[in-house]
Amino acid sequence: MTLDPALGAEAALRARRARAEVKRAVHARERTALDVAEHAWEHPDSVEAGMRVTELVDAIPGIGRHRMERVLERLEISPRKRVGGLGSRQRERLREWLDVDPAPARLIVLAGPTAVGKGTVAQHVRDHYPWIRHSVSWTTRAPRPGEIDGVHYTFVSDAEFDEALAEDAFLEWAKVHNSHRYGTPRAQVQAVLDTGDSVLLEIDLQGARQIRERMPEALLVFLAPPSWDELVRRLVGRGTEDEDERSRRLATAEVELASQDEFDAVVVNRDVAEAAAEVVALIGR
Repeated sequence: MTLDPALGAEAALRARRARAEVKRAVHARERTALDVAEHAWEHPDSVEAGMRVTELVDAIPGIGRHRMERVLERLEISPRKRVGGLGSRQRERLREWLDVDPAPARLIVLAGPTAVGKGTVAQHVRDHYPWIRHSVSWTTRAPRPGEIDGVHYTFVSDAEFDEALAEDAFLEWAKVHNSHRYGTPRAQVQAVLDTGDSVLLEIDLQGARQIRERMPEALLVFLAPPSWDELVRRLVGRGTEDEDERSRRLATAEVELASQDEFDAVVVNRDVAEAAAEVVALIGR
């Protein structure tokens, strides 16, 4: 039996239009990408099942082609794969990612009082949620034991910091505890956002307020301790400050804890993994 070329071309056109409608609905947020994927797996002959994974992921608002390529590489899914043709492990990985991550690229600001665990929670996000990039702040203070230049902070001189200030190179900056200065390079953050990845920024209260002014679409998250006594215990246990410095930091912490209402969300750091997961989950809101 010979297939009429005209009928074949018409069927292909209908299929393309149907896939385009699915992509339009995802991009307009009328359907979620997870809903499309689940439908594809339940109905192997559906339009959704015939879509390439690249078509589905690229339709998600704010993803961007660069981020899509990195996501598929991390999920170990070939760009040629169709949604309905994924194996069980690939489906599970894609389902988990779609359920947590496909929000538009966003700047997430993580702030909170001294010794609350901002650095530890931020490190956990870096280690377990690699699609969320970490912004490396500049600081004029000396490295603490175990800190690596360019990873935890970029350690600079006062002269280098002054030069960057004169060039308006910071998205925010602050003098913390009446001592050292910290700043976030504007170009670094914007370059990551332009690729479609979200950025996690770990800063203090002053910096968070500047971000609110300069980038109001950012998500501000306050990391709180389970209690004041626990905060004091963590600060003393850290052993990186003398008694005068601890007193100064605790006085600042009282002011910072009173600012929680300025933030979009509050996460209590009882457990590092749970707090990190809460922060990541907030991005999709």
